[in-house]
Amino acid sequence: MTWTFKKLSRKISGNLFGNLSKDIGIDLGTANTLVYVKGKGIMINEPSVVALNKRTGQVLAIGKEAKRMVGKTPSHIVATRPLVDGVVSDFEVTEQMLRYFIEKVHKESFSLMPRPRVLIGIPSGITEVEKKAVIDAAMNAGAREAYLIEEPMAAAIGARLPVIEARGNMVVDIGGGTSEIAVISLGGIVAARSLRVAGDEMNEDIIRYCRDEFNLLVGEKTAEDIKIAIGSAYPQEEALTYAIRGRDLVSGLPKEVIMTDEQVREALSRSIRIIINNIKTVVEETPPELLSDIMQRGIILAGGGSLIRGLDKLIADQTEIPVRLMEDPLTAVVRGAGIVLEDIELLSHVLVEDQGDKSYK
Repeated sequence: MTWTFKKLSRKISGNLFGNLSKDIGIDLGTANTLVYVKGKGIMINEPSVVALNKRTGQVLAIGKEAKRMVGKTPSHIVATRPLVDGVVSDFEVTEQMLRYFIEKVHKESFSLMPRPRVLIGIPSGITEVEKKAVIDAAMNAGAREAYLIEEPMAAAIGARLPVIEARGNMVVDIGGGTSEIAVISLGGIVAARSLRVAGDEMNEDIIRYCRDEFNLLVGEKTAEDIKIAIGSAYPQEEALTYAIRGRDLVSGLPKEVIMTDEQVREALSRSIRIIINNIKTVVEETPPELLSDIMQRGIILAGGGSLIRGLDKLIADQTEIPVRLMEDPLTAVVRGAGIVLEDIELLSHVLVEDQGDKSYK
């Protein structure tokens, strides 16, 4: 009797809060957080950065405003990323960041106590403890229910691949903290790899190269600007150059160096080689029937890292499988989460198992 009453009260409160709140899908990325609102589309695309006052513990800024502070703050203010390699590294700050995004989405509707259903994209290789940390952070931030979906599955759905059918679909999602490689069929992941080598590691490669080759110390933001401006994985028809400014490690004075696309390619080669080797490993583990589908349909690239010039061509050369970059790869995961949200009952089997029950606790 008690169980029936609890179930009924949950349903009533769920319907009540459901009418007042908007269901949201979140791509909780190491570099950027994107938020999809059911019925409205992508409403938020901001950096996953939080600025904190260490003396008072107060949150000073979140998102774009906080990213502007990176590397430019006094000692008592720190601009930090609460997620490292796609997982929660600072629980309390992640909770505050999620609360900020949930409240921002509900500002227009004048909802005093937003309690939305939240669907969050997570890397496929994270542990049960790390999954629980994401769910707890979402529930504490004000979610009524919290569900998880693996990022390669969300990216495949975002690319409108037939993930429910008995066909092989291969997705490579290169984000900020992790690279997700997965073969999907019948709504499940058949073979996968989750690497802690992605956009952030590529930035570190560029910082290391500048230090070793030019005796020049550059910041993370400068390294990312270089990667975006002239980064490539395959020789380009037109040579590209970029003027970088940093501190000379010998004299300690400011210094400017002109860097070429060939040098950046050399700097990025280690990380790209690791990603390609893992793609080959996943291909080796894929059943032959699914592999024939992938040969026909090709490998789909998603995520910001896939925008590196010539990466699709290099992967195609190395694997002998056609490769194509999906439309708007940066928003692939959140678009997939949005498609699932629009019909969560029909697509519930693509979610990480048993999270619906945990979300009520």
